[in-house]
Amino acid sequence: MINEVIKKNGITFGIAIGVVSALITATIYAINLNLFTSWWVGSIGILIYLILGIVLLTKTKKELNGVFPFKDAFTTYFIAAVIGILISTLFNIVLFNFIDPGAKETLSNLMIKYTVGMMQKFGTPAAAINEAIAKMKESNPYSIIELLKGSVFSIVFSSIFGLIMAAFFKSKTSYQE
Repeated sequence: MINEVIKKNGITFGIAIGVVSALITATIYAINLNLFTSWWVGSIGILIYLILGIVLLTKTKKELNGVFPFKDAFTTYFIAAVIGILISTLFNIVLFNFIDPGAKETLSNLMIKYTVGMMQKFGTPAAAINEAIAKMKESNPYSIIELLKGSVFSIVFSSIFGLIMAAFFKSKTSYQE
């Protein structure tokens, strides 16, 4: 059975992470779609999630009086990550498939333009650039299926990150005889 503190904090922070992610997406959407291709916006988002994860695990460890085994630390982070990712994915599905489906095409064109620019900077041959453009035009990264696939990848990535965070935040074991 999951400890109530772990469950409560995981759910609470998961909702917070999901809402923050939805707000970031909505803000970028409202300000300028070009920001979706900006590396620094992505970096700020990662920094926010890192800070929320640290606050979550610090708070939970404190509420458990410092007794925070690796499994509990990982479980706390995992619950929050999954809930946050699901809320964020649901928001993206609604925004890009029901509220403004036209934004999908605009974003796809922006991503193609950004990718071509990066490939040209690195001296990629024109044939390879044209092949990449063709593949990108065939895909629809904002479709419901692709967003759900992306959420699975996000959960896997978050799990790996959660293992690292749990190793850092777990309580130190002491053997007493």
